[in-house]
This record gives sequence, structure tokens and C-alpha cells, in this order.
Amino acid sequence: MAYRHGIYGSELATSLVPMTETEAGLVVAVGTAPVHLASGEAAVNRPVLCYDYKEAVAALGYSDDFGKFTLCEVMKSHFALFNMAPVVFVNVLDKARHKKTERKKKLIVADGVAVAEDMILLDTLTVFRSETGGTLVKDVDYTAAHDDDGNVVITALEGGGMPSDAVYIDFTAVDPSAVTASDIVGGVDLDTGDLEGLELIEEIYPRFGLVPGIIIAPGWSHDTTVAAVMKAKTTNINGHFSAIAIADLPTGTVNTYTKASEWKNRNNFVDSRLLATWPLVSLGGQKYHISTQLAGIMNKTDAQHSDIPYYSPSNKNLQADSAVLEDGKEVFLSSAQAAYLNGQGIVTALNFIGGWKAWGNRTTAYPSNTDVKDNFISIRRMFHWVLNTLITTFWSKIDDPTNKRLIESVVDSANIWLNGLTAAGALLGGRVEFRNDENPQTDLMDGKIKFHVYTTPPSPAREIEFVQEYDPAYIATLFAA
Repeated sequence: MAYRHGIYGSELATSLVPMTETEAGLVVAVGTAPVHLASGEAAVNRPVLCYDYKEAVAALGYSDDFGKFTLCEVMKSHFALFNMAPVVFVNVLDKARHKKTERKKKLIVADGVAVAEDMILLDTLTVFRSETGGTLVKDVDYTAAHDDDGNVVITALEGGGMPSDAVYIDFTAVDPSAVTASDIVGGVDLDTGDLEGLELIEEIYPRFGLVPGIIIAPGWSHDTTVAAVMKAKTTNINGHFSAIAIADLPTGTVNTYTKASEWKNRNNFVDSRLLATWPLVSLGGQKYHISTQLAGIMNKTDAQHSDIPYYSPSNKNLQADSAVLEDGKEVFLSSAQAAYLNGQGIVTALNFIGGWKAWGNRTTAYPSNTDVKDNFISIRRMFHWVLNTLITTFWSKIDDPTNKRLIESVVDSANIWLNGLTAAGALLGGRVEFRNDENPQTDLMDGKIKFHVYTTPPSPAREIEFVQEYDPAYIATLFAA
């Protein structure tokens, strides 16, 4: 060190660490998209982060046929109906595998236009003058483009050789019916080592720096294998984080509310990190899974409360005008019937006071698990959010010297944060302690530190009772002067 003579100054890092902000309800949706309609096509089995409807449509395409293209349901619900963002989409429809080929299909030409309703990959389209051949030249004899409904419109060009009565086409089309539950579940590609399907949950934080909060797979989550993997993926994400998953009961087989509990238990839809919904909802004749809209409700409710998930999604507005089954039959639940479903750990839709609402506070762990931290949706989400925030905040402290300054920095910073949450009403109380009995000398020598976090998120007021009594004392008011 150089010789110094005089007064000097230096700085130390602030001992109080500002808490990081985590997305309490970042939605990760796994399913199928009409990639043949995308203008900037995203790769199959690659997470795509989208902040608006236009961005999602450009990357994945869009179709109103939610039965074939399940991610479009999420786009419409989240961006258009609930106006929430962002969403991470994972498309598993691979146009190189999930496809079908057709030869010499006849199309009628009317007023110089022929329309093919198949989901055609435009770069595979060949147009012929007749069934025996005579290839037409694109941009010389005709143009071809998708219309707003996903059909391919073949238009004759002036001076070209396209017939006026009929043409024949060869093409390859995407085939969403070829996608199976195993594609949603995914795994690891043995040739490339790439992750696929739900396994891509592991890539969300490394790619985008955002913690997954809500995992959905509408149109697929009723499959018991898919739901089991969704449950598994909510814990130990990247070895550290936690999330919830929302699954739907199949309304084709579960066509009455009384069948819901039996199906849920028989198919092991039971977990503190899994929510189950029944039936479907509809808006303007278009059906939505409640899981999709419940994710939107959670995001909207969180956003109204500083992105802190301490409010229950129950008794919040759905974007719906009816509740329906898979076949379109309407379902009318009384409040007592809806309460029965809630008591079985199932979230439903209720039209009682104030329009259509999501109705239910319980995870699927209820009623077999009576631990409040496991069976209330809002409390379960708060436990996840608090832990995820602590992890992302204090990750920078890993490998710092295990000394008193480190311990005090963590305890003081976390307690100030928890006090702020308590003052805001997000917690009834919370504290962090460094306890002697939980930190033996051997652990401290080995560089292992344990902090005990106490939190009490408020329970949702699921039952309010007014007790009425006739008070004869008020008869005296008849004689008041």
C-alpha cells in the first residue's frame, strides 16, 4: 500500500439490502399454437415471453379454434379479456412431426378464387391445372395467402394460366390431432439434450429472469399424467423456486357437480400446489377453461394490490356469460352446490350476486389436509412469493464470509421488508430470526446458515355470519317524548 499522510474516506456496501421484485403470478402456458399462421414463427418447444396480444400472434399465430390450438385460448383470455401481461408460452406443436400430406385435392374456383380450409403450410403448396398435372407458377398464375380464419385463399392473376372452374393442390398441413399428452409432458430430447414440454419450466428463469408463478395447460390438464407432471413442476424449480398449477376436471365425463369430488380423488388431483376447476365457462358462445380465466383473475387481483398475492381469487369477476360442459350444455349451480365443490377443494363458477365469479378458496389438498398454509390458495401463494423473493434478494450473499455482518444484513433487511408487508395488510405479522438451536457449530464451520422465517398471511373471509335478535327494549321508543 502506498504511503499516505492525511484524512481519507471509503465506502462500505449498505447493510440493508433492498428486496427484489418477483412476478407473483407469472403465467406459463403449455399447449398448441397455429404456427403455420405466425408471421415471426417461434421455434417449437421454446419458451416465448409475450407482453401483448400482437406479439403473441406474431410469434405463435392465432385461431379461434381453441380445441385445436389451446394457447390461443390463453392469448385471448389474458391479453384481450383481462388485459394482463406477461405470459410465457410453450408451443409443442411441431410442424415437422405433427402434419399430414394430401395429393391432388380438388378446389372449386369461383370468380377467380379458390379456398382451401386445410391448415396448409404455404411453402408446401403446389397448384395444378388438372388432376393429371400442369403445375401453375406462384405470383405468375396465382397468389396464395392465409385469410383471417386460417384458410388458404388462392387467387388467379390477370394474364395467368389458372383455370376458371377448378384447380388441384398438393400440400402438407399441420395436424394438431397428432399432438398427444406425452408432447405436453415433454422430457429431454435424446439427440440434442434439449428440454421439451413441461420440462421447459426449468428454462424460464435462466432465459427471462422471471420466476414462474402459475402453470397452466388448458385442454390438456384434465389428463392425469399431465396434471401429475404439472404438480411435480411446481416445486424445486431450478432447485429453488415454487409455483402453483391449475388443472381442469374433464366436463365430458364429469357432467354433474356431484361427480367432481369422486373424480378428483380417484385421479389423485390432491396437492397443496394444485388447484382444480369445474366446469367450463363461455363468453359469447366461445368456451374457456376456468384454469385459463383463473390465471387472469389472479394476475389482475395481484396487480390491484402491488403485485402481492394476499387476496384470494375467489369472488372475483370471470369474463363469462354462462357456465357450460364440453358439449355446450349450460350448468346452473346454486350457492349451496358451489359451496359443496369448494368444500371438496374445487374452484367453480357462480352467478349469484354481482355476475359470474370464480368461487372457491381451497387448493386440492383440502379437505384431507387441514393445514392452513396448504389449503388456502392465497396463503399458499404468499408462502411461495415470500420464499421466492428472499431467494432472489439474498442470492448475491452466497459465498460471502459467514460473519456477523452477513447475518445481521439478512435479518435486518428481511425484517424491514416483512414489517412493510404487515403495515400494508399483506401479512398479519412476520419476522426472520437467526436461531442458535438451528445453527450448530458444525454447520456454521461448513458454511451452512439457516434463517427461520415466521409469516402469517391473512385468511380469506370465507364465511360471514350476521346474528339477528329481536330486542323488545326498543318498544320503549313508542313512548318517547
